[in-house]
Amino acid sequence: MKSLNAQTAEPKVMFDRRELDTILRVYGMMVAAGEWRDYAIDGLKDRAEFSVFRHAAEFPLYRIVKTPADARKQGAWKIVSATGVILKRGHELHLVLKVFDKARLRLA
Repeated sequence: MKSLNAQTAEPKVMFDRRELDTILRVYGMMVAAGEWRDYAIDGLKDRAEFSVFRHAAEFPLYRIVKTPADARKQGAWKIVSATGVILKRGHELHLVLKVFDKARLRLA
């Protein structure tokens, strides 16, 4: 979904309501597990990012990135670690977010 920035009138990529609901569901589970504590959402010209933090003053632990230009190639969705390594990439958001299921199993 593209929206217009009121100040610059440039189109930017954002998450739609369904996508954001899916991401926030995983975020809520990780907060309940004590792993994550804060997040930020950025709508940029070419991508949208949902960054996850352990503490508000730190760098993001993970970034959930939506890049519509890559949709026909590797898929519009990817999970990027703090070191910049792409952990998972794909066409379906719910499948890409399964990378966090393994992290929850390690906690138990």
